[in-house]
Amino acid sequence: MVAPLMDVSYAEIAAQRVMDRADQLAAISENAGHLTRVYLSVQHLRANQLVAGWMEQLGMTTWQDAVGNICGRYEGRQEGAEAILLGSHLDTVRNAGRYDGMLGVLCALEVVAYLYQHNIQLEQAIEIVGFGDEEGTRFGVTLLGSRGITGSWPEHWLSREDASGVSVAQAMILAGLDPTRIASAERPKSDFSAYLELHIEQGPVLEEQGLALGVVTAINGARRLNCSFTGHAGHAGTVPMALRKDALAAAAEWMTFIESTTRYSGPDEVATVGTLSCAPGAVNVIPGDVQLTLDIRSPRDESLKALLGQLLAEGEAIAARRGMRFSAEEYYAIPATPCDESLQATLTQAVSEVQGRSLSLPSGAGHDAIAIAERWPSAMLFVRCEKGISHHPAESVTEGDVSLAVQAFTRAVTLLADK
Repeated sequence: MVAPLMDVSYAEIAAQRVMDRADQLAAISENAGHLTRVYLSVQHLRANQLVAGWMEQLGMTTWQDAVGNICGRYEGRQEGAEAILLGSHLDTVRNAGRYDGMLGVLCALEVVAYLYQHNIQLEQAIEIVGFGDEEGTRFGVTLLGSRGITGSWPEHWLSREDASGVSVAQAMILAGLDPTRIASAERPKSDFSAYLELHIEQGPVLEEQGLALGVVTAINGARRLNCSFTGHAGHAGTVPMALRKDALAAAAEWMTFIESTTRYSGPDEVATVGTLSCAPGAVNVIPGDVQLTLDIRSPRDESLKALLGQLLAEGEAIAARRGMRFSAEEYYAIPATPCDESLQATLTQAVSEVQGRSLSLPSGAGHDAIAIAERWPSAMLFVRCEKGISHHPAESVTEGDVSLAVQAFTRAVTLLADK
């Protein structure tokens, strides 16, 4: 029998607890007044201990695995049953907000708290994981925690160094972990039936729609490229306009094309020119060389490929028309991660029950679910954040939205775990 829908008064108390605990975690930081908590730091280990204590208060068995994830298990009706995995990350960017990652772990705790306080055990167990590194802030590689669980940790990660020259292997030893035992963090496929991650949206769509919650369809795939236009530098006063090969003017034309074409290619595609530099870089010299970056994302790989091809073809055409050269070199690519359709349907049902209706939307940012989806069916629930601000101290959610999130998340988990 599926556990009953959480009542509003209970959800309000749970939301208050989530907000209070978010404040407690935010106080564990490298710097007073600025939240920074990076992988395998003293602060990371303290956060793990705090979360483990909260888990143990709910009758959960806890452990820190071989890559520094903090894990807890709430047993099902039969010991050793397959589990639903819930979680997100406990690390942050520098000068971060207090909800990105942490909200997912804290709301997962409230799912178990509801079951524990009502003496409910489900057919499946519930496991919660606070991943050690999603952001990649310290060592420049991401998903170290979630890839530990999936067994997809590249060995060369151990030699990656932070800004102080400390390698991942050295940091593990300093944290009391054994870098030769990384493989022991891997979980067999049979351990979990599904993974659900609750996360702030990190964008403005839910706020614009006046909704607290939404269901993620896919995590966007992304490509990043270094691009250039090469023309000829010349004197700003002596070269006639008709004879110029102005690389910056060519880049500006292309940037305008990127913006207009992407805007009309579909509501889920985005493209950004994030950096731009021109040489020689003097007020009285025509720019002869421009370097710029392109970041393009879509929840569908085929759409991303088609749009990128269109943008690059136009870059070539602009350069040819202006008598100059265009080049583009891809240096980063990650495929789109579709969310499991059955899990989406369960989350949509749960959200509709507590919110009246549900909205489906893609995630433009990366999450631990990217790695976990390689092994287990995965889905995500988004919670509205004020003005879409994230990775910033102004990151904010409301207690009322968190109350709805706890209700919907608990409903979805109990629907899945008692099948």
